[in-house]
Amino acid sequence: MKLLSVSSEAFPLIKTGGLADVVGALPAALAPEGIEMRTLLPGYPAVMERIKGAKVAARVSALGVEARVLAVTEGGLDLFVLDAPALYDRPGGPYTDATGTDWPDNWHRFAALSFVAGEIAKGLVPGFVPDLVHAHDWQAGLVPAYLRFGGAHQPSVMTIHNIAFQGQFRADIFSQLGLPDAAHGIDGIEYYGDVGFLKGGMQLADAITTVSPTYAQEILHPEFGMGLEGVVAAKRDRVIGIVNGIDTTEWNPAQDPHLPAKYGPRRLPKRSANRAAVQDAFGLDDGPEPILCVISRLTWQKGMDVLADSLDDLVRAGAKLALLGSGDRGLEGALHAGAARHPGKIGVKIGYSEPMSHLLQGGADAILIPSRFEPCGLTQLYGLRYGCVPVVARTGGLNDTVVDANMAGVRAGVATGVQFTGVTRTALIGAVERTVALHAQPDIWQRIQVNGMRADVGWEQSAREYAALYRSLM
Repeated sequence: MKLLSVSSEAFPLIKTGGLADVVGALPAALAPEGIEMRTLLPGYPAVMERIKGAKVAARVSALGVEARVLAVTEGGLDLFVLDAPALYDRPGGPYTDATGTDWPDNWHRFAALSFVAGEIAKGLVPGFVPDLVHAHDWQAGLVPAYLRFGGAHQPSVMTIHNIAFQGQFRADIFSQLGLPDAAHGIDGIEYYGDVGFLKGGMQLADAITTVSPTYAQEILHPEFGMGLEGVVAAKRDRVIGIVNGIDTTEWNPAQDPHLPAKYGPRRLPKRSANRAAVQDAFGLDDGPEPILCVISRLTWQKGMDVLADSLDDLVRAGAKLALLGSGDRGLEGALHAGAARHPGKIGVKIGYSEPMSHLLQGGADAILIPSRFEPCGLTQLYGLRYGCVPVVARTGGLNDTVVDANMAGVRAGVATGVQFTGVTRTALIGAVERTVALHAQPDIWQRIQVNGMRADVGWEQSAREYAALYRSLM
């Protein structure tokens, strides 16, 4: 089976979050299932730099912009890259300029990506016609529309990685999308009079997937559905939750080049060298308190406001904190202020570093994830893999992947982390206090670590579920 995957990012070429990790890992995971997947990406400067020498597979007018489709294998991925300098050759990130402001033509940039996906489905690239097209998030949300209204025959899958990001634009862009009037209706891409990229993808795709079973249920309700819960409910017979996996080669503590000391479930004492490196990097003292790490965007969704308000209580509970992330400037300031109040107990680094994220997973005692909603989450899976015990809010994929260390879980020997309900200061500190108490019992703590390290966090089972879905649609 030949598949075309359409995404705005894919690791290792371009990454802003977990979407890239998933899109980058899926092709290799699906290969044992007899599925050949090619991934269509925008030609951002960072991508073009990686694929010098790529061959021109086709030329196309992408909604009024002359472009080329380049074919190349890079970073372990078979790629089509949409080389359209007028749309993608600019400084800043994939979605925003250097100041963090959305590009005003994002509707055009990603509608063009979806349009070209539809053209590839119809045979634009000689020798490649996909059997099915898999679109990821709002940036590829118009793919099902271009398939449906453009005369392509292939079924489509729309994956929601985070329903909070929907791609809603003013109605007057519709005339520039190259779609018939019939597409701008309640059964198409119309959304409260405007154009909804994600809404259209959900409405027109043959199947909708979310990245965890719990999240598939949560988005049926207004608290999590972000205005699209009605569409989810109407299409619930075609909504399926498939939990993400991780690349267990890229994330392997026994071979990780970013760790001072390599280790495995039977060599956990070696983690102490990594712990010392975390202390040095974040200016923490060498006391026995457990080090909790946070690797996150600093946003309301991630519960970072509650964490910022709880820093004094966290230290009083007997824990230390090493935080790596960026986002809301006010939260950044509050976290820095907390670090200034508690030198040696709280360390904060603003920004993101892949090597540093590996070091934190390999050296911190636990990873704290107080998200208000989390479609799947990957950092808790990395934590499990690395013996960095997840301390998580009971929501979405966090609920599906972490077994709480309550009395029953500990006695049965199956616990892999700590869960808490409700993202409040009281619930968060209660979970920290439980974590500190568990850490003070070395035998129990090590059992929890080993359980997590032996958990199935790879792609095998999820790949089988995706393959079964694809075949059912064929």
